Parts: sequence; structure tokens; C-alpha cells
Amino acid sequence: MENKWWQSEIVYQIYPRSFQDSNGDGIGDVRGIISRLDYLAELGITMIWISPIFKSPMADNGYDISDYFDLAPEFGTMADFEELLAETKKRGIKILLDLVVNHSSDEHPWFQEALKNPQSKYRDYYIFKEANERPNNWRSIFGGSVWEKLPDEEVYYYHTFHKKQPDLNWENPELREEIYSMINQWLELGIAGFRVDAITFIKKDLSFKSIEPDGVDGLAKCTKTSRNQPGIEVFLKELQERCFKPYDSVTVAEAPGVGYDELDDFIGPDGFFSMIFDFKAADLDVASGTEWFKPVAWTPEDLFNRLKTSQLAIQESGWGAPFIENHDQNRAPSKYLKDNQTNPVALKALALLYFYLYGTPFIYQGQEIGMVNFERESLDDFDDISSIDQYHRGMAEGLTAEEALAVINYRSRDNSRTPMQWEDSPSVGFTTGQPWLAVTEQSSVRNVAAQMADPDSLWRFYQNLIAVKKETPVLTHGQIAFPERTEEDVFLYRRYDEDQAYLVIVNLSGQAQTVVYPRPGELVVTNQGVTITTNDIKLAPFGAALIKEEC
Repeated sequence: MENKWWQSEIVYQIYPRSFQDSNGDGIGDVRGIISRLDYLAELGITMIWISPIFKSPMADNGYDISDYFDLAPEFGTMADFEELLAETKKRGIKILLDLVVNHSSDEHPWFQEALKNPQSKYRDYYIFKEANERPNNWRSIFGGSVWEKLPDEEVYYYHTFHKKQPDLNWENPELREEIYSMINQWLELGIAGFRVDAITFIKKDLSFKSIEPDGVDGLAKCTKTSRNQPGIEVFLKELQERCFKPYDSVTVAEAPGVGYDELDDFIGPDGFFSMIFDFKAADLDVASGTEWFKPVAWTPEDLFNRLKTSQLAIQESGWGAPFIENHDQNRAPSKYLKDNQTNPVALKALALLYFYLYGTPFIYQGQEIGMVNFERESLDDFDDISSIDQYHRGMAEGLTAEEALAVINYRSRDNSRTPMQWEDSPSVGFTTGQPWLAVTEQSSVRNVAAQMADPDSLWRFYQNLIAVKKETPVLTHGQIAFPERTEEDVFLYRRYDEDQAYLVIVNLSGQAQTVVYPRPGELVVTNQGVTITTNDIKLAPFGAALIKEEC
């Protein structure tokens, strides 16, 4: 595809509540981000994606927005944000914000006016149904019905997610105009673009008919009737034409439910978005992204096949956004490495495995130091509403209390939302007060200060991965291919153009492996576990390397 400016970015996701607190209230904020910009620049980051910082009652940690034009007080002020824009620009760092337009908070003035005055135009900004009982049996993403009854009317409103997150009615042109105006105001301010939240939910099956139940609660997943529905392309094309295209902005779609055969529409030459997150590899350990109380056994072969299928499909259509962690996932070392989650050689292998895939790489805060899952002793220790729902759904489906707690300890979104571990101290350098969420661990190894001082650390390995990518255009703009494999635990892929070829080889097992390789090659990046001989490559347990091949 034609080269675009955003293809060569290195993106770092910041979860603002947990990145850096500047005022001792235990909650991260914008001024805390400003104080860590030099850190990000030293790592090599060129763009930051900041999870929602807008005004919100925080029912879903900011993904329930009550004012799109103001910041939540705990994060700071618009003056703080404008200072952040100026300071990032000085360092050559761009900003992505989260665009949450499938729903708002129930405390948004639009919804409040809709409640006060049924004749108001704002009643049609949301999805209301007059009924004596729930209009259908659809289940929300966070459990329970998608319908919530108004207290003083025989009327229900629709929410794909939490009941405090009523869905916006995209069928209403006037509502869409309000959204476009808001988006363009932020682009005018100077941000580079958006990560677009839950965008495939904006179109519903307008029949609103009940469907076959799929759980003991008698409900059915709303993903079957309100995700990537026919007609969504009209809304997405309009959004692209009215907002994204005029500003040459970058957009990264969270677009669950999009099939590989639909990628041309979403990320093709004139696609709705710049790139797309594919969750198939991230969710290989659960029955579905909305049912992680049902864990699934998997093998390295399963992971490789999902990555390969995804990469080839994305390459054929447009551009990808490789990642192994984000604010909705558990920590990658605990997921993919299991008993080896703190093994520094294995951590480097995992980093190399994904970093040179086709697309713009994303790093989540704490990933660069190998942060791992926590272990909580009680349901009361969890903040995430989805984890609490999964616990109760697991119990309803037959899990014991102990089994349900183990499931959410492993898969909870809180695992990635604990405070960033800057140093080895009780509050890990995140705050001078009491952290809003308990830290994962106080570690002498898994903290920024220790790893920046260690030339052989995971942090330094990520820094080198980034530097090599910036210096080697083929690792950004080159094609990707997957050579035939003979060892199921050894991952192979090649990035290449007409002049150069680089091979990524990763042993994702605790056993030594040997791969036939009858061609010359030079080690460019390695975790010290790889040796190239005349006819083969010898891989120590978790050995991994980037090899420059002689064409």
C-alpha cells in the first residue's frame, strides 16, 4: 500500500489513572504524564494513546463520558492538556485520544434532558422503547439485560455496556452532527487522531427481536444483533468523510466482529480507518472476548496460526496495529509465558515475537518492564465492573467461588490497570498518597529505575527493538511472509522488500530447538539464545533473534 505518515510511528498506550500521579491524591493525571515525557522519548516513543480523560462519573473508568469538551477534575484541566500538547510537540511525540461515541454517560446533559422532558429532541439522541416489560432478551457486554427501565415511565433505554452507559442513537442525523462537531474540535486543537472505541456497536438490528438464549440467564449475547450490523458502512463512511479524511488524522479501530473478508472496507485504500486491532490472538485463551469465565486451553501452534492468518489478511487489505497488551487484557507474560512469566529471556522472546509484525506496534504501559498479573484474595479487591460480572456469571454457570476467583485473578482487566512500577518502594513511585488501585507487586526487578540502570534489561531490549525498527525501513514498510516451519514451538516470519530480507525466529518453549537454515545470516537483535551455524540455527530455551539475511 501507499506509505502513510502514521505507519512508522511507535505508539505507547497510557492508562491515565495508573501512569503517574502528580498531586498525591492516588490517581494519575495529565501533569503526571507531562513529567514522564522525557522517559517516553528516551524509550523511543513517537506517539501516545491516552485512555479517556474526559469528564466522567467513572462507572467504567472514563469510558462513560459526561462532557466531551472538558477533562475529569482528577486528571486536570484543559490548560493542563494544552500544556501536554505543547510539551509532546517539543519532543516529537503525537497524541491519540480515545473516541467513545457508541454511548455516553447517563450523566451527560443530553441524557439528563431526555429523562426530564420526553418531548425533548434529546429523547431521540438515545434508544428508548415504550414497553411494559423488557423489549427483548439481549444480554449486555457487562452482563444482565441491555434494557434499563426508567423509574417513572413504562419506558426502557438501551445500553450495550453498563446501565450508566446508554447507547447513542446513530440513526438520528442531528445526533451524528453533534458527534462530528465534537471530533473536529479536538482535531482542530492539534491531536493526531483517535483510537476509536467499540465502533462496530453503533448499528443495531432495528427489529429488536428476541433471539435464541445462550446462557442459563435466558438471555443472548447482544453481539449477535448489535455488532457490525448491515448498514453500519453508511455511518462509518460519513464519519471518515466528515472528520478523519479532512485532517489526515490517524485512526485505530477497536472493531470486534469484523471478518477478514470485510477488511477492505475498514482499512483498505479508502477504508473507514487507518488501521485495526485484531483480538483473535489476544483472546485465544477464552471462549470469547465477552465470556472469559470459560477458559480455553491453547498451544503455541494456536498462537502462531492466529497471528499468521491475521497478518496475511491485514497485509492484503491495508495496515495493522500489532499489540500484546492493553487496558482490557491481562498481562502478556502471565497469559503467553505462564510459568516463565518472570524469565527475562522469555520476556525478550515475547517482545521480539510481535514487535516486527506488519503494522504500527503498540506498547502498553508496564509492558516494557515485564509487569505481570496480580493475585487478589477477595472479590472486594476488584474495581473492574466486567471482572465482577464475570465472577457472578461463572458462578451461575457452575463454577465454585474458588474457581470463579481464580478466573478473574487471571483474566481481570484490573491486571493491566494497576499503578505503573517506577521504582522499588511501597507505592512504586506512582504516588505520594494511597494508590486508587492496589499495586501488583513491589519488585526490585520489575520497575523502571532498576531496568534503566541495567544494560541487559527488558527495558533496554525494547529500546533497542525500537531503534532498530526506526533505522530499518523494511521492518516497517516491507512485506511479511511466513516460511514453512518444522518445529511447532518455533515461530518464523520474514520482513522483506526488493533489496533486503530480515527473519524473525522465536523459540516459545523451554526446550532447546534446532532449525535447518542453509543460508548466511547476521544476528541483528538477539536475547543471547541463538547461534547461526553453516546449516542451521540453534535456539536455546526461549531463544529469539532478528536475522539480516543475505539475499
